[in-house]
Amino acid sequence: MKSHAKVVVIGGGVVGCSVLFHLARHGWTDVVLLERDELTSGSTWHAAGGMHTINGDPNVAKLQKYTISLYKEIEELSGQATGVHLTGGVLLAATEARLDWLRGVVSKGRYLGIDLEVISAKEAAELMPLIDPSQFVGAVRNKEDGHLDPSGVTHAYAKAARKLGAEVERFTKVEDIVRRPDGLWRVITNKGEVVTEHVVNAGGLWTREVGRMVGLELPVLAMEHMYLITEDMPEVADWNKKTGTEIIHAVDFDGELYLRQERGGMLMGTYEKANKVWSEFTTPWNFGHELLEPDIDRIAPSLEVGFRHFPAFQKTGIKQIINGPFTFAPDGNPLVGPVRGLPGFWVACGVMAGFSQGGGVGLALSNWMIEGDPGADIWAMDVARYGDWATMAYTNAKVRENYSRRFSIRFPNEELPAGRQLKTTPVYDLLSAKGAQWGVSFGLEVPLWYAPAGVKDEFSWRRSNDFAHIANEVAAVRGGVGLSEISNFAKYKVTGEGASAWLDRVLACKLPKPGRMTLAPMLKQDGKLIGDFTLANVGDGEWFIAGSGVAEQYHMRWFEAHLPKDGSVYIEALGQKLTGLAIAGPKAREVLAKASRADVSNAAFPFMAVARMDIGMAPCLVGRVSYTGDLGYEIWVAPEYQRAAFQALLAAGEEFSIGLFGSRALNALRLEKNYGSWAREYRPIYGPLEAGLDRFVAYGKDADFIGKAAALAERKGGGKLRLRSFIVDATDADVIGDEAIWHDGVVLGWVTSGGYAHNSRKSVALGYVPKEIADRPDGFEIEILGQRHAARIQAAPLFDANFERMRA
Repeated sequence: MKSHAKVVVIGGGVVGCSVLFHLARHGWTDVVLLERDELTSGSTWHAAGGMHTINGDPNVAKLQKYTISLYKEIEELSGQATGVHLTGGVLLAATEARLDWLRGVVSKGRYLGIDLEVISAKEAAELMPLIDPSQFVGAVRNKEDGHLDPSGVTHAYAKAARKLGAEVERFTKVEDIVRRPDGLWRVITNKGEVVTEHVVNAGGLWTREVGRMVGLELPVLAMEHMYLITEDMPEVADWNKKTGTEIIHAVDFDGELYLRQERGGMLMGTYEKANKVWSEFTTPWNFGHELLEPDIDRIAPSLEVGFRHFPAFQKTGIKQIINGPFTFAPDGNPLVGPVRGLPGFWVACGVMAGFSQGGGVGLALSNWMIEGDPGADIWAMDVARYGDWATMAYTNAKVRENYSRRFSIRFPNEELPAGRQLKTTPVYDLLSAKGAQWGVSFGLEVPLWYAPAGVKDEFSWRRSNDFAHIANEVAAVRGGVGLSEISNFAKYKVTGEGASAWLDRVLACKLPKPGRMTLAPMLKQDGKLIGDFTLANVGDGEWFIAGSGVAEQYHMRWFEAHLPKDGSVYIEALGQKLTGLAIAGPKAREVLAKASRADVSNAAFPFMAVARMDIGMAPCLVGRVSYTGDLGYEIWVAPEYQRAAFQALLAAGEEFSIGLFGSRALNALRLEKNYGSWAREYRPIYGPLEAGLDRFVAYGKDADFIGKAAALAERKGGGKLRLRSFIVDATDADVIGDEAIWHDGVVLGWVTSGGYAHNSRKSVALGYVPKEIADRPDGFEIEILGQRHAARIQAAPLFDANFERMRA
């Protein structure tokens, strides 16, 4: 075994072998994979081997499509058969709600290049003869589903990597990982040690153990997962003989089942409600090619549905039940990327759907390590989406919930209960008493809307019972004044003698003067957006930044990676050390003036001003800015003072009929202003010109800010896309994101977000289209739940197009 390598990959499952292959294919051949046993010895060897392109996040779906397309290449390069069977498949709906969801999946597929088609239950039964069509209301056909040989694929990755110069060391158990003072890593094994620049934790079932070697507790948990294989079935033999093809895959969402042909019989797997955690706290190192004891009683309810939906199963015997552990993250997506605070330590774990996602994970991680960027928008898989609130107990609760709901509908207005009330602000009980309906953001409870007594969310794809109540919240803001809780924003404090120079390089905006604020795009080296913030110069060398709460770890990782080495800049993520409130509406200034002794007149405190002032008796930092697009103020206050500030604002606003509003009303308000949001309109695949943020980029400033050359090139070349706002002739449902945008009968764009703008009484969608059609007045349609609706570009904001209210 070599003593030095550029990269050490830990784990010889499909994911680790994919990472090794992609690193070698990209030219990093001084790489070695360490596997404690044989390759495939964890979850890989007993996987059912299914593969599919469908995913709730379209960017992950692109990587899944790539993964499937890769198998031919690695088979040819390695000479190792992968056993790929591209049979196609059907996704079945037993209810109209499920069919609505599938129609949305088809819409996503249109702009992703995934060939999907809505068909009837009868047509599905003609394609997959085991179906009882009377049990379903419709289906979607997918031509790119299939299955493969798990062992063959894993060895194909490994053999291809070896041919490219990489090395694989089997029966080499990693016992410790130690960082040297010079930043290199010592990977200590039972056969000696390897010194390396980069370590990749692709440990699979042992992900937690490998993470703990460097003081990291990763949010993953293994669950027992069962599937059965039947004896040979005459119906299968008849179909094979009649058509010369295999029986295609089927996913029965309402039965929580997936099915495919396995030799002369069928394989049926389930994600049962009565699930079971495996090895909750530690994974034994001596576990390998073993299976767990089957428990058919646990999956019996799902099998009963399966036997009813697929009657041929009632007449056949069960040849084998496979029960083995698979690791999951709390939301079911992988954990991929560099770990904040551990330079050179990377993760590629929690990849439950390894044969659908393994190739994409390997591609993204190798790009990230070599080029400094994953080359795709992989936010849904980024390890930075979790913070320290994702404890072991939280992970246990959320993984169990996610497993039991893997095939369940998640409605756009549905909030899941597991792991909740973990992080709350000091006004949580006060807002609950006012009828707050809660969601969660980066572990923190956030108010979505306010319901009268006895009313709660009714989940639906269409406008629900919150609709009228959100309209009232919007009316309170636009007609007078509204109060909201905004602690879910990320907050950062920047100080130090080098702070100004550093911010000038990291952010693309012109730095504001003391007492002023500005909107601040942040770019990557390729000129694409990696963040959008509000930057405030508080004075006396202190800077305050507010941004997306869900991206706190993501942005801190970026900030820290670009800090000067001389210690001249200090940045702190304030988290819940600072809580937030906001007031907005034409009466907002009068409320603030009544609650504070400060001069908040327009002359003394103009738009984008920032100052410290007392709200009641509470010391606060107040900025005159509002995401509602109205006259408004954001108020930042230490948690011990939040209740006092909240009560002072309510008391001051009483004579103005102040009302509470939540994040759903805020969404309706910001849509009237064509305001985008992070992780939707602003993502690292769009440039500032494309996203409409170029007016905030100081192209001419002296500082050579990160991404400047690329941003100038985009400005000169015009980019490819444009973000546009559309008015949609919707009926009883609005866009939620990822719907197809049609133009003259062709899908050319996609929706990023939207909803109903109650004040303007318009259904609004934001989305990207090619720049060549971005200013055409007509010809647009937006697909909602399988129906195309006429849409028109709304260039000027629906509300306060001249920005008079917010500057008044």
